[in-house]
Amino acid sequence: MTIDDAPREALRGGPRELLRWVATGAAVSRADLSRLSGLSPSTVSQRVEALINQGLLEETGAGRSRGGRRPRQLAVPTGGAVVGAIDLGAHHARVGTLDLSGRVVQGRTLPVRIEDGPEAVLGALLAEVAALAAAPDDPAASSATGSPTSGAAVGALRGIGIGIPGPVQHATGRIVSPSRMPGWNGFDVAAFCAGRVDVPIIVDNDANLMALGAHRTAYSELDHAVYIKAGTGIGSGVISSGRLHRGAQGSAGDISHCRVVADPAPLCSCGNAGCLEAVASGAALVTALRDQGVPVSDLTGVIRLIDDGDRHATALARQAGRAIGEILAVVVNFFNPQVVAIGGRLADCEPLLASMRATLYERCLPLATQTLLIERVATGQDVGITGAAHLVIDHVVAAN
Repeated sequence: MTIDDAPREALRGGPRELLRWVATGAAVSRADLSRLSGLSPSTVSQRVEALINQGLLEETGAGRSRGGRRPRQLAVPTGGAVVGAIDLGAHHARVGTLDLSGRVVQGRTLPVRIEDGPEAVLGALLAEVAALAAAPDDPAASSATGSPTSGAAVGALRGIGIGIPGPVQHATGRIVSPSRMPGWNGFDVAAFCAGRVDVPIIVDNDANLMALGAHRTAYSELDHAVYIKAGTGIGSGVISSGRLHRGAQGSAGDISHCRVVADPAPLCSCGNAGCLEAVASGAALVTALRDQGVPVSDLTGVIRLIDDGDRHATALARQAGRAIGEILAVVVNFFNPQVVAIGGRLADCEPLLASMRATLYERCLPLATQTLLIERVATGQDVGITGAAHLVIDHVVAAN
């Protein structure tokens, strides 16, 4: 059983949770960890020593005594190992390095052409991550891309997490029948990357990475959550009992090809008609506006029209919000999460968000929405690489 497969109750006081408590400042000593976990001091000490031996924790000196010997303080190393992260989108990729607490050290946004194929795209992104891990922190480069830096953390690369905007068989790292990714079907991302960098490679769907990143940074106290990524495409990630739920093959949360009522029902890239992605994604809005004679080239143009109050774009955004809400109403009634949070470029579209929220309240059982939070993912552009980093950190902890 891996750490991702264990029930939440069994993880209390486990290595990952001990590491998280120290990383967040909730604990600074073994005594704090024993108090938070309910474990005996000897058990906590044994697990802390294992984390120190792995280079995931360090002792930084003696703390204040409350009587007796002064406790040795604990911290997550900030000047040593880093993890690499890649959050691949249809037109851009966010890459970065993060320290072992999941804090972004450096981040860059790069243009990509997904149609160039996996070898070219992934090869270039791996080279970028390697360069970030090997070079000192560059405040000028980071500020140019909008990512705040948090000090220099140059050291050994412990692993790379990669998010893919399509279905991923998590156990193998292989892409299965992706939409809008010509030449990527069946490609073994993990094997390709492992042949070029000598560190663990963890591959997952980009919506899962967003879910994990948002959950660890903003909603870690909640056990059940659904996170929607709405941009060029649409996907979602599911948190159940405090952990990422992937299902049997890794496709849990894929709402993009659920059918919605639409007349006429547009043809989807999967070959079916009326799929949510064909009705409510950013790509669908671009197509619908063009069909109405509105000159728009991409999702940025759509959002600009909505912000300017264009009636055609605003009406389509409201329709998209209702369609997303109809699918999520089924999810909420079935799964009963504590929060539904939407991220991606369409999350800032107020007409879409308002329609989605209204549809959820209309279509869900009162008990399901009684305390339900419906809001935007508020963790910024680095939420995907943060999730990717946590995948790697969890793997490193579980493997030792």
